[in-house]
Amino acid sequence: MSTADLVWRSGGCHCGAVRFEAALPGRVEAQACNCFMCEKVGFIHIIVPESRFRLTQGGEAITHYRFNTGVADHSFCKVCGVKSFYRPRSNPDGWSVNARCLDDPDSLAIVVEPFDGRNWEVHAAALAHLSREPG
Repeated sequence: MSTADLVWRSGGCHCGAVRFEAALPGRVEAQACNCFMCEKVGFIHIIVPESRFRLTQGGEAITHYRFNTGVADHSFCKVCGVKSFYRPRSNPDGWSVNARCLDDPDSLAIVVEPFDGRNWEVHAAALAHLSREPG
């Protein structure tokens, strides 16, 4: 995949206070994590490099939550509570966008794979490549 294959796609929280864009290919690898946090918020991960994510609106409307090691920075809209993206522990050099928060997810071929986040330490390295720049 080259950067020419990427399209900036928009998304955001429920109330519209927080908006973002992520540069994504037409076919996207996503993960459905079974950790307790992801299951509770219904997060479907699309992990992208830093350069392929931009906050376009609502920085002042974001609140943060960290737990356990404190590496993951969970970002939530202060108004509606939706977590549309965050900085993941597995990929602190990138961002994880919630596929369910994209404006037009049906315009992508999203391949959702299960991820065993309950055994995170054993499996996290399998995600490292997702926040690397396309070559």
